[in-house]
Amino acid sequence: MPQTSELPSARIKRRGLMLVLSSPSGAGKSTIARNLLENDHGLELSVSVTTRQRRPSEIDGVHYHFVTMREFERMRETDALLEHAAVHGNFYGTPREPVEQAMAEGRDMLFDIDWQGAEQLSEKMRADIVSIFILPPSMAELKQRLKRRAEDSDDTIAMRLANARNEIEHWREYDYVVVNDDLDRAYGAVRSIVAAERLRRDRRHGLFDFVSGLLDEKLD
Repeated sequence: MPQTSELPSARIKRRGLMLVLSSPSGAGKSTIARNLLENDHGLELSVSVTTRQRRPSEIDGVHYHFVTMREFERMRETDALLEHAAVHGNFYGTPREPVEQAMAEGRDMLFDIDWQGAEQLSEKMRADIVSIFILPPSMAELKQRLKRRAEDSDDTIAMRLANARNEIEHWREYDYVVVNDDLDRAYGAVRSIVAAERLRRDRRHGLFDFVSGLLDEKLD
């Protein structure tokens, strides 16, 4: 029999989880998401489709799939999207097929989406979701972060701030809430949540076989 250095606990099969991060624009969810992807190789990003224009710092197919309104409508009409939402005058959606395949194969996916998308995902795949809402420490700090980002016009920043209070009103709908007053601390809190959720009994269907094997094990 071939030898393996893999620990028994690592061989316990489980269903993948859907880590949903939401926040008003500028509160830090995208930075936390990027840090997670760089340091946790068990997570992969669910790349959304969007009809908005690509920012200079963004890469098509990496940050988003940038599509036309006609393409987006076709995906929505054929049920190819798990969720979709209108945000700041643009449309966003999550492709269905890669998510369902990842869950079945035990791979974890990260979703950087707003509360509307999180609500729709919860309606369809609630048992797979771990949702976290990222709050800013203050509205004044949120405004400064949007300005420092220097990727949006003054009108766009004003619109995002106007929408922020409505978005924050939905914090109660999330499993966890993290205040991003310190990026390292907020990131650490999210990492702890992910680690705990991966160990939940109801996600680890392979425990049935593992425990059966323990009980059947013969000792000398």
